[in-house]
Amino acid sequence: MTGTHPAKPRNDGRPPLTIYLASPRGFCAGVDRAIQIVELALQKYGAPVYVRHAIVHNRYVVDSLKAKGAVFVEELDEIPETDAPIVFSAHGVPKSVPAAARNRRMFVLDATCPLVSKVHIEAERLFERGQEILLIGHAGHPEVVGTTGQLPQGAVHLIETIDDANSFSPKDPTKLAVITQTTLSVDDTRDILAILQDRFPDIVIPRKDDICYATTNRQDAVKRIAPQCERMIVVGSPNSSNSLRLVEVAERAGCPRAMLMELSSEIDWSEFEGIRSLGVTAGASAPEVLVDSMIDAFAERFDVTVETVTTAQENISFKLPRQLREVSAA
Repeated sequence: MTGTHPAKPRNDGRPPLTIYLASPRGFCAGVDRAIQIVELALQKYGAPVYVRHAIVHNRYVVDSLKAKGAVFVEELDEIPETDAPIVFSAHGVPKSVPAAARNRRMFVLDATCPLVSKVHIEAERLFERGQEILLIGHAGHPEVVGTTGQLPQGAVHLIETIDDANSFSPKDPTKLAVITQTTLSVDDTRDILAILQDRFPDIVIPRKDDICYATTNRQDAVKRIAPQCERMIVVGSPNSSNSLRLVEVAERAGCPRAMLMELSSEIDWSEFEGIRSLGVTAGASAPEVLVDSMIDAFAERFDVTVETVTTAQENISFKLPRQLREVSAA
């Protein structure tokens, strides 16, 4: 399905450019909920509201919340004794973090994405059944740190690549289970799962893919537009896993060059000389205002026509923490 975007074409000698705008793009329900939690906490309790780790991986969002009174820290020990709310980021945290918060009698609002929490619950369930657990994901990513931290040290084995899948040696090949980070490449994960299933026929795989609906939908939309785009811009931050995956997906799907940018001020115009088609999408933690700014920058230099290409409709929303529901309703 395609639609048009309000960008006025101007016939003043500027070269024509068709921008294919991927839909769905940008904020997912988990990101939307996490940002709301910080904003509503500021509204109800006043500043400061402490946030452990970037609430979502987007500098613009983080800076906007800082301007409203949010204070970002990496660890709880950076927070002084306080009655102020402490928010855990959308990526989830190891069990040791809420335990430390309880010890300090901190007032916690958990903004962990419910789809990440679902993976945490699954990991515990599998572990209790005596399964050895493989986690397909990226080392050091906060979500992977949080998921691994649900279980005792050494209980989870990280599988990052096809090579890892080929070389992994289990204690008992009949007692294996796999879970995944929610923001991975759907295709890469499918390839790794296929190898693991081939090597270990008894392996337990998720009943439903752990990769979240929003990651899958954004990748599908990019696959649809990539073949007709000479360039693709993914609006997102360099530390955003799902945004980085969109760049890879675009190039694999036939776009000659895809690039990740946070702001329109980062555009290197030499990359776009002579092009007639451009794809634009945004990672799940990038706000729409940054997409609009990117399109406006091209409209200054090109005679732009914008076509929105829609591959799915999203209407998912997640409940807010009980303490904030009445503020939201008001």
